[in-house]
Amino acid sequence: MATPSSTLTLFFTFTILFFTLINASFTPLNHYLINCGSHESTTVDFDHRHFTGDSTTSLLTSTGTVSLADANPNPKLSPIYHTARVFTRPSKYRFVIKNQGNHLVRLHFRRLSGDFDFGNAKFHVLANGFVLFNSLSVDMGLGFEVIKDYVIGVDSDVLVITFVPSEKEKFAFVNAIEVISAPNDLIADVAQYVSFDKNEQINGLLKNGYETMYRINVGGWKVTPFNDSLWRTWVTDDEYLKSNDGLSKVHFPGRIHYLKGGASREVGPDNVYKSARVIRSLGNSIPELNMTWTFPVIGGYKYLVRMHFCDIASVARGMLVFNVYVNNNLAYENLDLTEMTNRMLASPFYADFVVDGDSYGVLTLSVGPSNISRTRAVDAILNGVEIMKINNSVGSFDGEICAHAVLKSWKRGNGNVVYPMLAAFFLLMIAFVIMHRRRTGVTESVAWWRLPTEIPEVNLKYGNQLSSNKL
Repeated sequence: MATPSSTLTLFFTFTILFFTLINASFTPLNHYLINCGSHESTTVDFDHRHFTGDSTTSLLTSTGTVSLADANPNPKLSPIYHTARVFTRPSKYRFVIKNQGNHLVRLHFRRLSGDFDFGNAKFHVLANGFVLFNSLSVDMGLGFEVIKDYVIGVDSDVLVITFVPSEKEKFAFVNAIEVISAPNDLIADVAQYVSFDKNEQINGLLKNGYETMYRINVGGWKVTPFNDSLWRTWVTDDEYLKSNDGLSKVHFPGRIHYLKGGASREVGPDNVYKSARVIRSLGNSIPELNMTWTFPVIGGYKYLVRMHFCDIASVARGMLVFNVYVNNNLAYENLDLTEMTNRMLASPFYADFVVDGDSYGVLTLSVGPSNISRTRAVDAILNGVEIMKINNSVGSFDGEICAHAVLKSWKRGNGNVVYPMLAAFFLLMIAFVIMHRRRTGVTESVAWWRLPTEIPEVNLKYGNQLSSNKL
């Protein structure tokens, strides 16, 4: 297989030049923080963000919903988890969009304490034609929060998020919703597709949606939303690191140099680029080892892998050259960070790769010395990792059912009681005709009406009150 270093260098150089035109200080035009089920105009979370109670807005356009409040709220929990909105039928939030393009969509879930039976919470969540998730695939046990994080393209003036209970006896719920304009450089339209027999540039990524599966600060501490300009959480890498032997951590006290056209603070915050794990040769030989991380993934999907690099460990420019591997395939040979950062140290760079989730359910990332790595120098580095699931061919992040089928299934499943009612109605009409003809002396044969085999789909309307003992 041809070595990918020269092709990739040209590709990533073009990407940097492209973003020079669009990269600027970011202020989101659309910024919705909604505390679902709350009647308060403002709720301040632990990261000092102000959430608006959905009861005080016109965003929720459906009836048949109930607001719940935790009878004994835990003061150690963010107040956005003290309330919830419950849906007994398909219900929509409609967000007016001032500028089209990619948007961050975050959904917060946590079961409230008390007598309400959250075991009956079985539902799908849809957004602008995407199936975001099926609650059956998510453990929503009492005692922890579930945050689902997406990047969704919006090509109209409204973003609609729909909650659909799986059955008549089930319900949907949510604690909080975030809808925020994404910066233009968050997702590029091109990436490198890497597999066993291919390493080639692909485009069209902006047509897809993305679900964040992992966001890792390699070698550093947890980064909370308060310390991220896009209010993201970055967790430590210890759980995913295969082996710590021969590796070391680096923490940088100086300034990170964000170059115009390069990685911005919205792509990765300072606290991610100020820490790293490295392989370092201390003598006249280069270590024969790689740093490797393994991540459980779901097979049948493609994944966008973003690897963040920032040379905060070298004493001079041009000293660090290494290889990058994805799923044990060579993704980038002889990566020289100074070539990508205008020969500046402590300047961030990231590389995007698209890979297939294999049947083993594991995605592996590695970095290690190359054939031209130097002795008595840093021979490999990694600062951060993001892994995002790409929607499948039916527009779903969770299963093989499309958004239209989810809605149609609700109508069909909850319209079953209509069929016997309509059948009884037609039988009564036939009986009425027979009795009428007998009374009027009409003896000719009656033309029987055929019972319809196709009944129009009907949405049953339920009351606005939800009885907890029925659920």
